Amino acid sequence: MNIGLIAHDSKKKLMQNFCIAYKGILAKHSLYATGTTGRLIEEVTNLSIHKYLPGHLGGSTQLGSQIEHNSIDLTIFLRDPLSPKSHEPDADIVIRLCDVHNIPLATNLATAELLIKSLDRGDMEWREMYK
Repeated sequence: MNIGLIAHDSKKKLMQNFCIAYKGILAKHSLYATGTTGRLIEEVTNLSIHKYLPGHLGGSTQLGSQIEHNSIDLTIFLRDPLSPKSHEPDADIVIRLCDVHNIPLATNLATAELLIKSLDRGDMEWREMYK
């Protein structure tokens, strides 16, 4: 499965910790991330990640394009809903695209853990029908 990873600046450390905790599961899949988030994850996990541009330079748009083309099976976007910065990826675009294209999306740690455990159990196999 192809997993998209995005994190607002205040959630990047949380994303790193999430990826450390679930490295065994994530290593079985193809990972795609906005540039800075991908680099930070690679630094702490040594996972192989396809990195787009940084989110504020178009990386979230690049990931959005992959969602539109049904090339992403699951997206984890750890966002800061209370104080997003103007230079951070626009959450609305990614959320809207995931909704339109029926892509499972987590925007907080609790949901991310549910999705990643579901993925590990094989509960996401239904995504194969969409390809």
